[in-house]
Parts: sequence; C-alpha cells; structure tokens
Amino acid sequence: MDHYYETLFKYIEQIVILPETDKMQCIETFKPIRIPKDTILEKAGSIPKYHNFIVSGQMRNFYLNDHGEEVTVDLNDGPRFFTSYYHFVNQTVSDQNLHCITDCELLRITFESAAATAQTSQTQKDFTIKLFERIQEEDRQRMNDLTTLTAEQRYLKLIAQQPNIIKNVPLKYISSYLGIKPESLSRIRRELFS
Repeated sequence: MDHYYETLFKYIEQIVILPETDKMQCIETFKPIRIPKDTILEKAGSIPKYHNFIVSGQMRNFYLNDHGEEVTVDLNDGPRFFTSYYHFVNQTVSDQNLHCITDCELLRITFESAAATAQTSQTQKDFTIKLFERIQEEDRQRMNDLTTLTAEQRYLKLIAQQPNIIKNVPLKYISSYLGIKPESLSRIRRELFS
C-alpha cells in the first residue's frame, strides 16, 4: 500500500511542499481501495461522498444529454484527483457519473474528513486553492479548444499532451471527450495514420 501514498505525495509536492505532519494526516484520512474495471464509482443523482485520488488506472466523468447519450467531460491521464469537484465541495446532487474504465487503485477521503483536516493541515488550504485554479484552467483550456480547434487539431493535441489516454481509453469515450462523432474520429485516424 506504500505506493498509494508515495504517488499521492509526489503529486501534491508538484504543487506545494508537504510537511511530515500533513503526510501523516493523509495516511490517516485517505483510504486505499481497488475498483474493478467498468464500475460506476459515483452515479448521477447523488451527492458525492468522496474526493478520489487516482493512483493508477483510467477513469472518466460523464453525464447523459437530453438525447440519452453519454457525454464525457473529463478523462485522467495518470495520477490525479478526480471527482465531481463542484458537487463534492458544495455537497450538492451531481448530474455526473464517475466510471472506472480500467481497474483502478484509488485513495479516497470523505467530505467530513476533508473538512476536519482543513482545520489542522498546514498546507491543505494552499493546495486546495492551487488545485482548484488548476482545474479551472484545464476546463477553460478545454472549452477554448472545443470552440477554436478543428476536430483533427483536438485529436492531435490529445495525442501530443496525453498519450496514455490514447493507449488506454476506448475511442468512443475519446470521441465524446473531444466533441467528435465516433465515425468522424475513425476517419481522422485513418487519414492521419494511413
């Protein structure tokens, strides 16, 4: 289980320096769990109970549109926090589903534990602010890409910046994430790699 926490600390320390007291607090409050592939970890229509950190595996966040089609709004590329962040923080009903595409190793913290450690952690406030800023910037960049880049450019950018997604995530989820019809993505791939 040590690799779970080593991965978490390495991720956090890309953003803030983590004192030993905070590391101990993480070990006490983040619980390791293994989730089998193709599991819906959180379902739409409920309040998220956990903030998840992906140690290994691929997950997606999706909702159903008015036509009942799945729309993928987030995919992870390597270790990172992954949840319906707004709904977790505000403890509101989420319209999103968290889906383990592959087998996943996670560390999870409850809302209550996260709130309690915020009172005693030396670095949690700084980290939370910086993490939220990072999430906001990623969302802003994604929206910008959807409106300014062609379908082919979006796909090429994903290949360049997040190759693990291309290797590990089914094309139907990638096409949804990129805002491209699956048949259009297949055509783009044929043209690029033939």
